[in-house]
Amino acid sequence: MTGNIPSNRQGAPCLACPLRLKPAFKDKSDDEVRFIQTMKIDHRRLPAGSDIIHPTQEDAELYTLFSGWAFRYKSLPDGRRQILNFLLPGDLVGLQASLLSAAQHGIEALTDVELCVFPRKRIWDLFVRMPSLAYEVAWLGSREEGLIDENLTSVGQRNASERIAALLISLYRRADALGLVSGNSFEFPLSRQQMADALGLSLVHTSKTWSRLRRAGMFTLTDGRLTLLNPRLTARMASVYEQERDPRPLI
Repeated sequence: MTGNIPSNRQGAPCLACPLRLKPAFKDKSDDEVRFIQTMKIDHRRLPAGSDIIHPTQEDAELYTLFSGWAFRYKSLPDGRRQILNFLLPGDLVGLQASLLSAAQHGIEALTDVELCVFPRKRIWDLFVRMPSLAYEVAWLGSREEGLIDENLTSVGQRNASERIAALLISLYRRADALGLVSGNSFEFPLSRQQMADALGLSLVHTSKTWSRLRRAGMFTLTDGRLTLLNPRLTARMASVYEQERDPRPLI
């Protein structure tokens, strides 16, 4: 889905941003937050299925995902798609695309989303005027690379059950750090096709493996909420032992 992006230039003032209260994020000085506010040019709302950045786009801005879920992907000429990673609130969106002459991937809204918008032409200001924030932007880029590395490990080395378990425990831990988990349960908006595209599996294989794991008691899915019945067992099955790291930067 493409087209003009609805805007609401107000949004939440950066100093009053509710995301900054989440345990997932590091504290910032008021000066740093005020500088971020001077850079912010828009607060956009998009419906699920919208393009945040489309492949080959030459004017992609930099975003922070304020609410909702999104995913980054690459497509082949015949329409096959690889989802590279999923994006949750607080994640930096479009760093690579904003630094290159044209985006080499696409980013799509998985659910309805809200985005804080920062102009690509001012990214250099971070390095000149606020080096501490520039370092954090680079750190967030490295973190995203780590998430993609983990997904590549799944696609290359884990079997189908392990791939699904790794995806579930990763999303569970990231959602938990954002305060989105209650009673081991969280909103799970992924379709079977999107999971298949992320895990390098066919839709049929994904569906059969998903059904087998649910019957085995790994999780339940009711009204769009997924409950991990034994998160530690899920992590062991996926050979995923690293917890979500210490609080991370929020731009």
